[in-house]
Amino acid sequence: MSGVTGDGPANPIRVLIVDDHPVVRDGLRGVLSGAPDMEVVGEAGHGAEALARVAAIPVDVVLMDLRMPTMGGVEATRELRRTAPSVRILVLTTFDTDRDVLPAIEAGATGYLLKDTPREELLRAVRAAYRGEAVLSPAVAGRLMGRLRVSDEEPEEPLSGRELEVLRLVAGGATNREMARQLFISEATIKTHLLHIYAKLDVRDRASAVAAAYRRGLLPP
Repeated sequence: MSGVTGDGPANPIRVLIVDDHPVVRDGLRGVLSGAPDMEVVGEAGHGAEALARVAAIPVDVVLMDLRMPTMGGVEATRELRRTAPSVRILVLTTFDTDRDVLPAIEAGATGYLLKDTPREELLRAVRAAYRGEAVLSPAVAGRLMGRLRVSDEEPEEPLSGRELEVLRLVAGGATNREMARQLFISEATIKTHLLHIYAKLDVRDRASAVAAAYRRGLLPP
């Protein structure tokens, strides 16, 4: 992954666009190419092609559609998490049903947006995903909160009060620096709390932690 400075990436964020519709890919390329801190390094029409692209060229963030021929976005996301764990995957789709949202996040997607997301919000989401921050559209967050009514699952080990504070801030989109400032602790301590949260919820990243927390009733609707 490219180096990062206090003002953003030292080099452009390298983005791979994965969608089976050429018109959609062209539109996304136009949006991303207009941002000085981003570079579209390739395109793919399905998940298998995306895996080949990531194996061949350096990629920081993948914009991943879900329903595609040959290999869908969930399967491709799961495989990328295994073969290229440093690559961030931001789902961008028209579907916000439970059968789409939850498998994608559980597969390891850093974020989940809908295709009607405004241009500036999409650019902010790519930057946030690059930093490893959870990115969820309001509609998707609502879906996850709705799972509170149907899930009785509890974590094997309860989160501490401070870990719950950190988790609430993560769900609100706060960066490590912002959380450290709000909680009056160091960024290193924030990272330690996050590692403990991941271990207790049996997840690997921020987006999965937020999804698991909503399912288990750890975050309020």
